[in-house]
This record gives sequence, C-alpha cells and structure tokens, in this order.
Amino acid sequence: MPLAEALLELQRLTERLRRDCPWDREQTVRTIVPHTVEEAYEVADAALADDAQKLLDELGDLLFQVYFLALLLEEEGRGDLETVARGIHEKLIRRHPHVFGDVKAETAGRVRENWERIKREQEGREGIFHDVPEALPALMHARKVQRRAASVGFEYSDTASALADLEDELGELKHELSGGPAERRAEELGDLLFACVNVARRLEADPELELRRATGRFVTRVEQAAKLAGQAGDDWAELPLAEQDRYFDLAKEQQK
Repeated sequence: MPLAEALLELQRLTERLRRDCPWDREQTVRTIVPHTVEEAYEVADAALADDAQKLLDELGDLLFQVYFLALLLEEEGRGDLETVARGIHEKLIRRHPHVFGDVKAETAGRVRENWERIKREQEGREGIFHDVPEALPALMHARKVQRRAASVGFEYSDTASALADLEDELGELKHELSGGPAERRAEELGDLLFACVNVARRLEADPELELRRATGRFVTRVEQAAKLAGQAGDDWAELPLAEQDRYFDLAKEQQK
C-alpha cells in the first residue's frame, strides 16, 4: 500500500537522521518539544490562510515531530510509534461510542459531554479540571477550563447570559479605571478576557484562532492605510490620529 510504504520510509529516514546527523543525535524530548509546538502553530497558520499546499508542507513537519519523539521514547524503552498509533486507535474507538457502539449523540455538544463522561468513568480522570495543561496558551487554557466546568453543569444557560456577564466585567474594569490600584485594574482585565473566552465558547468559536485572525486583519489594514496615505502624498506615521483613522477606515472598506 502506498500509504504504508510512505510512512515506513519516513520512519527509516527518522532513524537515519537520529543516527547520522550531529544535531539530531543531541536532541532530547525536552529540546524537541518547543519545535513541536512551533510546528503546530505553523499548521494552524496554514489552515487559517486556507493554503492547501502550505498546509500539506506544515503537516509533514508536524508528522516528523511525532516520528522523532516516538523514536526518542523507543530508545529509552518507554514506547514506540506502534504504541502511539495503537494507543490513539483504541482511544478514538473508546471515545466514540456513538459511532462504534449504541450510544446516541446527535450534536457536537452531546459528543463533547460524552467525552468528558468517558474520561471520568472509563479513564480514571479525577477532579473537574483533570489533565488541563498549564503550558497551553492563555486563551486555550481558559477555554479548556471552562469546558471542564461546563461538563459538570457549571456554565451559563445561554449566550445572552454569557454576554451579560461580559458586559458586567467591562463595567467593573471601567470602575477600576476611575481610580483603582493598578493590580485591581489588571485583575479586572483578566476577568474581562476570561468572559470573552466564555462568549467565544458559547459561539463555538476558537478564541485563540479568532484573535489571530483579528490580528492579521489589523496588520493588513494598517499596511493598506499607510499605502493609501503614501499614494495621497502623506506620511501615515506622521499624521494625527484622526487622519490615520480616516485612512484606516478606507483600508477597512477596501478589505470588505
């Protein structure tokens, strides 16, 4: 099978690099993981850009990370790529009883509820916030914590209630801005961000990816605004804010 051959060839290549490349020989799980995280973000960027060719390339980089990390575990006698593959195969079947069993789950929300129940009842996960990695980016960490709380019923009943909480948190931040200490203002800002993540979760939007999209739109619009100003004979960086805003709004209109 072409797929099996391709995967086996990659395994052999990984083993050779580990054996023959000075840089690869020096690596450990701890030194490789930062590269793995970086590759995962590059996959996300390619997906958000809807660039299929780049996504294929970045997926290859990420796949190599999996092969390499599995090889390091194999060297230590703690597992190998086969263990990884069989483990995820078993886990996916266990966590999809609505596909491989007789459990009913007609919506994505019901599927997530089943996952949390399976983790607690079949996989021995203890505590509401079991296995939430502290190293996750803050927005992703907040969303995962909120999902754990929601799995035991601790969440707002609808999006309107989550929005009302967001407005309350904004009001509390405004109140602290009128004279509260710096640490209280920072604390209220954190609560506001947490509430934003909750609204995003209710809208089934990924706050990490949506913030990245928003940042990308901002960069594009500022660059276009500077270009429009230059075409009009103005130096955008030297303009007063009102004029910068005017060019920014023009750029925003062109982007729509």
